[in-house]
Amino acid sequence: MHSPILAPIVALVAWSLVMQAWLYATRIPAMRAARVPLDPNRAPGELTATLPPHVRWKADNYNHLMEQPTIFYAIALSLALMGLGDGLNLILAWIYVALRIIHSLVQATINKIIVRFSVFMLASLCLVALTVHAAIHLLRP
Repeated sequence: MHSPILAPIVALVAWSLVMQAWLYATRIPAMRAARVPLDPNRAPGELTATLPPHVRWKADNYNHLMEQPTIFYAIALSLALMGLGDGLNLILAWIYVALRIIHSLVQATINKIIVRFSVFMLASLCLVALTVHAAIHLLRP
């Protein structure tokens, strides 16, 4: 099975891996510079408190990419299985991916919350539209 909507899924997974690499590229040197001990008994919040904000932002964003996008993966795969992975749904999926990348870049660099929130809400509207399209298809007799 090949559906065009699989491409934005792969793109967002690839972007998540880029963010993971960026996270490690900034976090590991910062941990070394701060001489953070690798103690498994330390609470995760203690590590976070010792790192500069610009380092934490990458980790925060990577965590965010493991949250809401899981809904995107589920609905996009559902649309692919229903044969609805093209047209408007494909456009919405690509817009969602673009907005998540913009969200990542904002959070990982300048971290302006109002900008992040606005981008997040626009991405959420794409998810709502994709979900409504899937639901309409499922509810049709």
